[in-house]
Amino acid sequence: MTWERMRDIKDIRLLLFDLDDTLLRRDKSISERNLAALERCRLAGIAVGVSTSRSERNAGMFLEHVKPDVCITSAGASVRVGRERIFSAAFTTGETKRIISTARELCGLDVPMDADTADTHYRNYPLTEEDIRTGWAGSVRTDFSQVPEDALMVCVNMPKPGDAERLRAALPFCGVVKFAYGDWYKVTRAGITKASGVETLCEALGIHESNIAAFGDDLADIEMLRLAGLGVAMGNALPEVKAHADIVIGDNDSDAIAEFLDKMLGENDGSAGDSKHGPNAYYGQ
Repeated sequence: MTWERMRDIKDIRLLLFDLDDTLLRRDKSISERNLAALERCRLAGIAVGVSTSRSERNAGMFLEHVKPDVCITSAGASVRVGRERIFSAAFTTGETKRIISTARELCGLDVPMDADTADTHYRNYPLTEEDIRTGWAGSVRTDFSQVPEDALMVCVNMPKPGDAERLRAALPFCGVVKFAYGDWYKVTRAGITKASGVETLCEALGIHESNIAAFGDDLADIEMLRLAGLGVAMGNALPEVKAHADIVIGDNDSDAIAEFLDKMLGENDGSAGDSKHGPNAYYGQ
């Protein structure tokens, strides 16, 4: 879809951004121009949100810069509006134990894994300098002999063909989705996705999916882009993601987001929102 064919731009009330390879550049920084564009959107009455597979803790260093009005983390397993967590789809301790033990049975006792709770990231592998620099410095190393309570998401490294399919078959209460790059898979409760997080937000905020513009690049973003009134794929997005987007913009190392938002604000003619639709109305500040 070209810009000229897009409709109802004036109805956009919320922007939702994936972090890695979307709002974040390859070096995990955020363009100052993009940040400034987000603030202009807020001033125009359009709320700004983040929708990421990172836990809230591991996204924290970036959330401090973005200051999102709403936040979907752990691939949809946690949803926050302002400072209030309004939704959590955590596994029970028994379910988390089953996920970890099944992954070990299928992939080996030393299979790299990590698990997110609401406030802690657990892992059984050493961190690299890159990991430390990009948000995982506060994670806790463990052998998983004690299972984290209320895990929101478990991630498993599965490079061998067929392991992911076997894990899905063994864990019918889970959704197992591959990250775009590498051999890591995210495991959340079945039916929990970024798109389900969007539906939760819409109910809480009293808006419709058509009032949302969502930005992404990864397989986990496809449903979110399809659900949103306007689905925006980055130029570096996977081909499958681009195929389901309404529009494709420049890559994450450029200021493509700012360019897009500035044009959107121009199309809105400065009247995107008012006091009853602005971000403060969403969470009572």
